[in-house]
Formats: sequence, structure tokens, C-alpha cells
Amino acid sequence: MNVFKLPDLGEGLVEAEIRQWHVSIGEQVKQDQPLLSVETDKAVVEIPSPHTGQVTKLFGDTGQIVQVGDPLVEFSGAPVQAHSSDSGTVVGQVETGKSVLKEEPTTVRRAAGTFKATPAVRALARQMQVDLAMVTPSGPEGTITSEDVRRVAKLLLEVGPAEPLHGVRRVMALTMSRANAEVASATVVEDADIHAWASGQDVTIRLVRAIVAGCKTVPSLNAWYDSHVVGRRLFEKIDLGIAVNTEEGLFVPVLRDVGNREREDLRRGLEAIKDNVRKRTIPPKEMRDYTITLSNFGSFGGRYAAPVVVPPTVAILGAGRVRPQVVAVNDQPKVHRVMPLSLAFDHRAVTGVEAVRFLDAAVQDLEQVE
Repeated sequence: MNVFKLPDLGEGLVEAEIRQWHVSIGEQVKQDQPLLSVETDKAVVEIPSPHTGQVTKLFGDTGQIVQVGDPLVEFSGAPVQAHSSDSGTVVGQVETGKSVLKEEPTTVRRAAGTFKATPAVRALARQMQVDLAMVTPSGPEGTITSEDVRRVAKLLLEVGPAEPLHGVRRVMALTMSRANAEVASATVVEDADIHAWASGQDVTIRLVRAIVAGCKTVPSLNAWYDSHVVGRRLFEKIDLGIAVNTEEGLFVPVLRDVGNREREDLRRGLEAIKDNVRKRTIPPKEMRDYTITLSNFGSFGGRYAAPVVVPPTVAILGAGRVRPQVVAVNDQPKVHRVMPLSLAFDHRAVTGVEAVRFLDAAVQDLEQVE
């Protein structure tokens, strides 16, 4: 018997969700024949058979999360791969001590936060399947006690099992956790007076053009931050990630080279990527390597926000709902249409002054009359 395991899918991905099996137990398959489809990084990928053989076992059900290196398919007729073994036997003399050690709480640092708990309490949490991130400590100096763990375990038992996140929502959760752990996020806000706009303006394309204006004024926001070398990489070409909401979750397809494309070409490109997102046919490469992001959440509601900057990018511009507002015009109160803007940036790579200058340039472009 030979077991085929989930291969490395590239892009630093370590897991995937089984979407559909294309073979069944007992079936004779040929090399390169699709075995199953998995979803990872917001894309569905078919995994082909590495060789010809008969399927004798399938590992994992539809919807299950598998890690790189986990078994997927067992074949007959193929040589068995050798595996090293270790009995775990301790060789040599083991000395024992007579001193009694007092167990002290230690600090556990994770992306979700910092916790103080003794090894025994952490072991109890693992045994009772309680994530310490959900536990409010009651011990001295913020230490989590065994009673804290049992209290939360009882509550979780009453609520029932957690609903696992799958597909796009799972990727979103992991991406946002990484962003929250890495990025030193800050936000500045401003309003653009668009009262002079003619009717029928293409709001999204105007926002794209405003981002281009901002990048020309402050190129340092069209960049990636490299945490390994504590440096930034500036880009001349603006590849704009555009947040697209769907019932399945959030997608961020890329509109390439927006600074060198005409309005009509940008609109055609935008419609194409939105259509591909809706149909789930967008290639994985078209959701990677964007250099700055736009979120036009105002089409759904809301005024200001603190959008999440996803590394390695350093900035995202959010546009809220256009609304009537009293503004001063020649020292007189007037009611104008106003678009609220929120610029979130990674303070590791962008200064507050740079962010304000970028936002000011974007506002000036939006306020231009066409």
C-alpha cells in the first residue's frame, strides 16, 4: 500500500479544506487524474493523482480541514514507503531528586494575547478543550486558575460545540488574526465635499483615481513592510486590492496597474473581477500581491471605520456612505453631499504626517469637478 499525502500548495499555505472528492474507494485511477478539490487562500484547487493505481482508502470527509503532510488517499499496488520509528525508550541511568518544586505560573504569549497560567492549568485547559484566550483570569496578578478553566468549560458545554469556519471565512479569520498580531495600526479620517459632482458619477472609479493621486503625492503608502529586515519596499506600479463582499465572506481581487489605465478600461477590469468573484472562477494569482487596498463599505452603510491593514501592505482607504451635511461655504451654512473617508496605515512604515498628506491629496482629487 502507498499513501498519498497533501502536498505543499505553495504561497506558505499549511492547510486546506476538502471541497469535493472526485474518486471513490475501489476505483482505478490514472496518473494526473483529479483526486479531489480543496479550497485554500480563497481559491479551489484540484489535486491530481501522483501515479496510476487502485484507491483503497480515502482520508477525510468533505468540509474537513487537512494539514500539509496529512494522508489523503491510499493506493494498492505501489511500494510502501519506509518510515523511521522510535520506541521512545529512555536509555541510561535516570536520577531522581528529593526536593519538592513549587509550580509557578508562566506567561504564554500568543497572537490572541498574553496569559499567565501554571503548567497544570494549561494542561487542564487542553484536556477540557478550553482556549485560554476565552478565559477571564481571577487569580492574583491576572493569573488563570483551574476554577477559571472549569467555569468556561461548563459554559461552553451549555452553549454547545463551536461552528467551525470554512472556506473564505476561515481564511479571513486567519488573515485578520495575523494582521492584528503584526501591524501597528493607526487611522486618520477626513470628509470629501462632493456636492459639485455631476449626476451619474462612477464612485468606485473616482475612489481609484483618488488613491492614485494619494500615491503620487506620498509614494511610501504604496509599499510592503518587511518585518524580517525592518524595512519597506516601495512600488512604482499601483496594484489595487478591492474588497468585495459576498455571502461566503470577503474577497480582495486585484485591479492591476491602476495608475496607467483609462477610466473605461478600469471599469471593464473591475466588472470582470467582480463577476469572477461571484462565479468563484477568479484565478488565485488575481488575489495576490496587491500593494494598497480600497474598501468602499459605504455602499452598505457606515460613516467612518478603522479598516484592517493586511501585511505586507501598509495602507487601506475606506469610504463611508455619502450623506448630506451642513458645511461652511464662504462663511455661510450650506447643505452639501459629503463622503467620509478613513485611512488606516501601518505605523511601522508610515508616519502620521505621510498618512495625512496622502488623505489630503485623495480628498482634493475627489473634490475636483468633472
